[in-house]
This record gives sequence, C-alpha cells and structure tokens, in this order.
Amino acid sequence: MPRAKELKIRVPSRPGMLGEIAAALGEKQVNLRAVNAWVEGNEGVVRMVVDKAAAAKRVLAKRGWATEEQEVLELELPDKPGALGRAATAIGKAGVDITHVFVGTAPARKTTVFLGVSDLKTALKAVR
Repeated sequence: MPRAKELKIRVPSRPGMLGEIAAALGEKQVNLRAVNAWVEGNEGVVRMVVDKAAAAKRVLAKRGWATEEQEVLELELPDKPGALGRAATAIGKAGVDITHVFVGTAPARKTTVFLGVSDLKTALKAVR
C-alpha cells in the first residue's frame, strides 16, 4: 500500500483563494489528486495531495505560502458501502489513531482515501 505526500498550507481567507491556489498549480502542470480545505478565523487551511510534490512546493513558496509536508496512508478502496468502515476499523484495532481523512480521485468504480494517522507503519500493516 502506498504512502503519499500531503501538503498543507495556511492562506488568508478571502474570496477566490482556492481558485488562486489551484490555478497556480495548474499553470505548472501540477495535478491535484485530493484536496480538503476549511476556514479557521481569518485563515484558510488547505490540505492536498498532488502528483508532483516538489514542483507544488516551489509554486506555493513563490506565492509566499509556507508548506508543511506529511506522509499519509493512501488506500484505493472499492466504491461500495462499508469499504471505508472496514479499513478504518482495521486501523483502529491496530491501535492507530486516524487524525484526518479526505477522498480523492481514482480509476472507475474505486475511490482513493488519504488518511493522516498516528503510526503510518502500523496502519500500513493493518490494512494489508
């Protein structure tokens, strides 16, 4: 099971910010595989998995956005009821805390799930 690089940035919360981020990445041919964003006070927080992490970090740095990078667990699950439940239960039974989750694109009839976990190595073993 693969690992993925998750990038996290904090940006001013204002109209058009997500478009600005996505457009800047697109201009450099960086594809968003998954994204999750929310607002905390006056700040937007954006987590993303991209196909070219190093290029994305350069794009974001040029805009003045500091990037935090973290390895996350990447699971390709069947697009069926209960699939996430089974995987999350296995990870929990292994004693691993899931800190966050977001879903991205995948081939037809599947879904890719990205999980921030407290122990990546143990989580990888739990879902094999």
